[in-house]
Amino acid sequence: MTVKSARILWIVAVVAMGMTAAMNLFGGIGTVCAAFLTENFPPMLVLMDHQWLYQRMMLITIGIGIAGASATFALFRGGANAYRNALIVLVVGTVMGELHARASLELRGKMVPANIKFYINMFTLILFLIMGLPSLKNKVTFARPRGKTEAAAAGGLASLIVGAMMLSLPLWVGSSHTFEGTDWTEVLQPGLSLVGLAFTAGGLGVFVKSTLVMVRRPEPASAHQPVAS
Repeated sequence: MTVKSARILWIVAVVAMGMTAAMNLFGGIGTVCAAFLTENFPPMLVLMDHQWLYQRMMLITIGIGIAGASATFALFRGGANAYRNALIVLVVGTVMGELHARASLELRGKMVPANIKFYINMFTLILFLIMGLPSLKNKVTFARPRGKTEAAAAGGLASLIVGAMMLSLPLWVGSSHTFEGTDWTEVLQPGLSLVGLAFTAGGLGVFVKSTLVMVRRPEPASAHQPVAS
């Protein structure tokens, strides 16, 4: 594996972690309609007797999102426990995502958007488990900080993805949050679109600039050697 390949894998892992943290945070905050505002949304009335469950799931999921953000920054900084801590957060997030999706299916008859949160957590967990294999663990390390270019590329791509998620929110959430022709996600407009555009445009610019720098940067003479862990 070349140095550039190791850089790319590192960026992919950090971006996936950041995206997962954002999804958990959005998902936790979005559960407020089922957890505390149940009476205001007729389709959620079936959850009245289960508010206590959704309130706990909401708080735990927000906590997982915050922990995921912290783990993402730790991956940027590097550290002996950065990979382990990220893996713990992903395991907890995947389990909670599965429980939330199952509860929504059994109580509401719909899993969206809880199932999307679960799939993203599971995808990132599998990715990190693969990167923990001996064949990759010794080549892509999270134990030491990366250069500013790699960090900027990862941050830019993460910002781009989060912005795209915010802009597309009505597409993958609207169908399950529409009642009598009213899309509840419209309550968040136009603020959601403005913030999403800012994240998308800013992230795209930073990512493209940083990626071009990495592609043009010559590999060191020892590029054929594994990256130290």
